[in-house]
Amino acid sequence: MLQRKNYKPFVCKHLRGWQELNIIPAMKRICFVLVLTSAMKRNFPLLVLALCLGVVSPHAVGVEAQTQSQAKTRESSDHLKLVPHVIHLANGKTFSLNLPEGLDISIAAQGLKRVRFMAKSPDGRIFVTDMYNRADNSRGTVYILDGFDARAGKFARVIPYLQHLRNPNSVAFYTDPAGQAWVYVPLTDKLERFRFRLGEESPTAHPEVLATYPDYGLNYKYGGWHLTRTVAFGEKENQGNLYISVGSSCNACEEKEEVRASLTVMSPDGKNARFLARGLRNAVGLRVVGGTLYATNMGADHLGDDAPDDTLFTFNSTAPSGNNAANYGWPYCYFKDGRIFPDPTLSAPEKVDCSKIPKPFATFSAHSSPLGLEYFDSTAHEAALRNYLLVALHGSSKRRLKRGYRVVRLTAHSAPQDFITGFLQNGVLYGRPCDILRVGPDSFLLTDDYSGVIYYVHPKISEPGRDR
Repeated sequence: MLQRKNYKPFVCKHLRGWQELNIIPAMKRICFVLVLTSAMKRNFPLLVLALCLGVVSPHAVGVEAQTQSQAKTRESSDHLKLVPHVIHLANGKTFSLNLPEGLDISIAAQGLKRVRFMAKSPDGRIFVTDMYNRADNSRGTVYILDGFDARAGKFARVIPYLQHLRNPNSVAFYTDPAGQAWVYVPLTDKLERFRFRLGEESPTAHPEVLATYPDYGLNYKYGGWHLTRTVAFGEKENQGNLYISVGSSCNACEEKEEVRASLTVMSPDGKNARFLARGLRNAVGLRVVGGTLYATNMGADHLGDDAPDDTLFTFNSTAPSGNNAANYGWPYCYFKDGRIFPDPTLSAPEKVDCSKIPKPFATFSAHSSPLGLEYFDSTAHEAALRNYLLVALHGSSKRRLKRGYRVVRLTAHSAPQDFITGFLQNGVLYGRPCDILRVGPDSFLLTDDYSGVIYYVHPKISEPGRDR
């Protein structure tokens, strides 16, 4: 008789090698039989014969680890070796950031405050927002980063374009069918746009207000919530769609204003505004790739250290909008390990069914705080970047968790993998990644809103002794 003994650990351990061998299925069955026989040491039951004949799957004797092992093998083959690079800041701080082999990093600009999201203008210059600090304030600035020297990895000038702004988080550009370029700046209480002239260093026109937003109870520094707004423009079939995300006013509550915790879409002139998504607690990072909008989203803070997952959702041209806009769960539902659960602290109304919440494109560890993201398509030469999304994980306010404080890469079929680390070392904080902007096939800019630094990441240049 078959002994009642747990052979699963022994079998799984010895199957990890043969399951990846390039041999015919019959040989694999023989290998499995030999391993299982060795494990049992005594009888040769009919079960083993069934395995040889393929009547019974190896999973029937508890070898469900096969698929997991294959996934681990694929992950191992794509493993990135991160190499330390010494960083010297002008304020005297010295530390190391770890990047994949083949890439280098330099300081493109520093001495800024709470530098946030970037965009490329129609004349090829880089614009970046600076919120000054975490308090609700009107000391924000939009800067022009001008005169970039790719070999030195630095900008020659940082020019204030707009000043005295209320918490400017992002900036975007759009050229209308008549050829007029516009620059869009979302503030805590409103969305503004200015006519844009190529080469200008300050606006020459008065702003147009396209939308207004609730602006009370929003001071991070004193316990408020989510004073940022983010904008992005669609591409291809969504050309001309203006997307705006607005965070919640609280950690977990039923909002009074419908626009909070939502993603809306409108025409470039502010008309035809409608909801694209509800129940997104704080979707700060927006990036359009082809016809798809990607949105990072941060979960609530009241469910412990290990829940909920932070998430990344996608929206395409077929996504319902208006009254049919999907609900993404908050505050009634949350994700944990990729699965959806009802929030035990709130009773969901009948119209919110947690089982029907759209599945995320990707999830991140609780309290990682995903912000900006960028995609590197097949034109990237570096294998470490090609066909990957990079996501900036801003980091948990609880440093002891060691969540976030890094840049990760991922695809639709792979879990997040460390790409840049070192912003948090032994409890010491050196930076918080915020936004990523691709500026070349294998190069990108990375903002750090803790140290007020913009980094330039690029392929290595054979130039010994180049200053970082």
